[in-house]
Amino acid sequence: MIKKASIGLVVLALSATSCVSKKIYNDLETKYSDLKKENRSIADENADLKKSKNELELDRDKLTKDLSATKDELAKQKADLAAEQKKYKVLQDSYNALEKNSNDALESNMAKNRDLLAQLEAKSKKLADEQASLDKTANRLKELEAMIAAKEEAMRKLKETLSKALTGFEGKGLTVEQKNGKVYVSMENKLLFNSGSWAVGTEGRRAVVELGKVLGDNPDLSVLIEGHTDDDPYAGSGPIANNWDLSTKRATAIVAILSENTKINKQKLTAAGRSEFSPLASNATPEGKAKNRRIEIILTPRLDEIAEMLNSIN
Repeated sequence: MIKKASIGLVVLALSATSCVSKKIYNDLETKYSDLKKENRSIADENADLKKSKNELELDRDKLTKDLSATKDELAKQKADLAAEQKKYKVLQDSYNALEKNSNDALESNMAKNRDLLAQLEAKSKKLADEQASLDKTANRLKELEAMIAAKEEAMRKLKETLSKALTGFEGKGLTVEQKNGKVYVSMENKLLFNSGSWAVGTEGRRAVVELGKVLGDNPDLSVLIEGHTDDDPYAGSGPIANNWDLSTKRATAIVAILSENTKINKQKLTAAGRSEFSPLASNATPEGKAKNRRIEIILTPRLDEIAEMLNSIN
């Protein structure tokens, strides 16, 4: 807001005195427009963060509901077991009384009671086994909840670490956000490449190197580097045929810089070209095109432990 007011005062002063060239006036107008674009970008990012928060809360509520249903089922099974055990005790007492008065007239009833007792013992054992299985499932669900929470916390800390490491590139087309259990680092082409080029510039290389330092300290992360373009056809020459080629070449250029860091697990790196088919904004405006021309670096935590836990519950 202060920047906007300052620029407005300067423009007013320049207009009043008519002592400054039109070029300076136009430059100030351009800076003012850039500030408005940056404000809109921050607002969009804030909306995305709110959406991610809502999705995580929905996932948490579903897990909580599933756990509550399991607990209710466990309580019902326990109540059934207690009722059957009570019946078993009554029949056991009756059986003991009948055996004390052993005679030919009661022999037939005693045999029937023995069969019933055997059936009740079998059912009691089955209910006890089911209770043990439900207890085990409930414990597994608690472990799964804790594991998911730990992954989310780890990704939150990773986002904070990346934001601090890349703070010097704020306002230069770089954003860091957490959603769907992953961390997304987005770098617009104005930070990385010249138009139609896949050679990373000095400032862009510095940003990628800083990112690589954080990835080197987190070798278990899966790292997907996606190249994106707008929908303008590729007009250059040489080995690049189209936007598919260009987006893939740019992604592999980022991989090449990250691979210079010996601490990064190269088996976790994947490069992909998405061309113009995964836009963030409409390509109908220059601002939308600029937003769509980017590199997305998607960081995914190790999920095999959660998958194994889910398989064991199912």
